[in-house]
Amino acid sequence: MAKKEKKDRKGILGQAVDALTGRDKEEEAKEAKEKAAAEAAEHQATLERVRREAAEAKARAAEEKLKEAEEKREEAEAQAKEREREKAREEAKAARAERQREREQRDLKRRQQEEAEEEAKEEARTYVVESGDSLSKIAKALLGDASRWPEIFEANKDKIKDPNLIYPGQELDIPS
Repeated sequence: MAKKEKKDRKGILGQAVDALTGRDKEEEAKEAKEKAAAEAAEHQATLERVRREAAEAKARAAEEKLKEAEEKREEAEAQAKEREREKAREEAKAARAERQREREQRDLKRRQQEEAEEEAKEEARTYVVESGDSLSKIAKALLGDASRWPEIFEANKDKIKDPNLIYPGQELDIPS
């Protein structure tokens, strides 16, 4: 029995060793699992960090694009305002030129009218017929040549029907 006890002791001891060895292996497996889980968690954290950094980079790029677009829009607005100001200056300049042209035309018309009136005054000399006058006598006296009597007749056709019949007191226009 002593042998059997020894064998039982070895068996128990062996079993204890086996149990310890199995426990060590389980602990190693557990540690390996924990290590793998930690690495996986670390890998996941790194992946999340990289994703977050990529998203932040995209957001910065989008902000830059937005900022550039805003600057371009502001520049375009400034250019449009400058074009509007330039157009307004050109329109004002054209309006001033038009007013100047209108003034010059009015002045020219006024001068022409004054000249026409002056000519009309020079041309519109009148003569009041006296007793014994004839168109040829009036032409000789006022125009210096009796043969110019038809000019007086033409200038007064509305007043004289017959060049041989003029009356004292009749007012005749004398051409130049």
